Amino acid sequence: MANTAPKVAEAERFEELDVVDRKAGVLAEQIKKSKHFIVYTGAGISTSAGIPDFRGPDGHWTLMAQRRQRTEKTVDTLQAIPTPTHMALVELQKRGVLNYLVSQNCDGLHRRSGIAPDMISELHGNTNREYCESCGKEYLRDFRAVAADHMPATYHRTGRKCPLCGGFLRDSIVNFGESLPEEALRLAHQHARRADLCLVLGSSCTVTPANEIPQAVGESKKGSLAICNLQSTPLDSCAGVRVFARTDDLMVRVMDKLGFPIPSFVLRRQLIIGIEAAGPGKAQLVVRGVDVDGTPASFIKEVRLAYNRRTVRSEPFVIGLRGELEAGTELKLELQFMGHYGEPNLEVVYRYSSSEANTQVKYLLEYNPENGEWKTTQDENVFD
Repeated sequence: MANTAPKVAEAERFEELDVVDRKAGVLAEQIKKSKHFIVYTGAGISTSAGIPDFRGPDGHWTLMAQRRQRTEKTVDTLQAIPTPTHMALVELQKRGVLNYLVSQNCDGLHRRSGIAPDMISELHGNTNREYCESCGKEYLRDFRAVAADHMPATYHRTGRKCPLCGGFLRDSIVNFGESLPEEALRLAHQHARRADLCLVLGSSCTVTPANEIPQAVGESKKGSLAICNLQSTPLDSCAGVRVFARTDDLMVRVMDKLGFPIPSFVLRRQLIIGIEAAGPGKAQLVVRGVDVDGTPASFIKEVRLAYNRRTVRSEPFVIGLRGELEAGTELKLELQFMGHYGEPNLEVVYRYSSSEANTQVKYLLEYNPENGEWKTTQDENVFD
């Protein structure tokens, strides 16, 4: 899309903050009255996290059109902290105010911030999500799960295979000219038809067919459209509320007028540990990461069992055990993570119950990047 971006980007507009505050009040009232509120996000919500946008004065496509290299330092998407806008949307979802989120972003910050998997359509994919081309099983990764840079844009195989069926894994990125994921697009349209309010945050609304989602709400008889973007969009004439501001500046004020706090970002992980039979008189300890819906999630670098010289550095994390375990036996595990947020190693104690009961135990892990500390709790519910 660099060939569609002008060499001289449209100037960004910044309305006075008292104007932004007034419009935030109008938007907050609309949100309160809304029966089905959806949000549509673009690259502009991640710029305050250090991730460049595309069409701004220093956007990715703008620089390509100018044949100019980026000079300022950017933040790797794996190390980026979700912005106040990201976290405001998490809080609105948690309170049942936000009914659905449609995003063009591939940076993975929405899912990492805490947005539920069944509450979002990532129309252009996610650099941390891949899936099996044979059985369709999805996998979340704490690394860039994309095809090699030297491969053609139409080549999506990541080089890994599905542990379930052996099929090739493909990245979820949608390049220009490719079809959007059918189910994600279907759900986006379904919620757009139900929506009486759609808020666009940080999107130019120029990329089709994704931009048909906010357009459908803006052009419907029952729907209202609000847009917050620093440059003009082709949907501005459909918008009842139009704000020229950074999305954080707007959302901080909207949340204040709604009386809702914006939570700090906490990295949440889920871990399942269990004992499995490995032959007559043999057993093995299995450690695996999962997302909130049970989707396999790779966020562990290595696992070490206390009093065992072996360190497992690849999935699946399986450690063979000698002899029979007695009920009440405690196994201490040291986990090393990918470390994108500087996560220190974590010790988790697994207590074996008995061979007759469900040996799987789920642990909820919460890491606070601000203080560098982990919090661990045990959850009785284990995915099937």
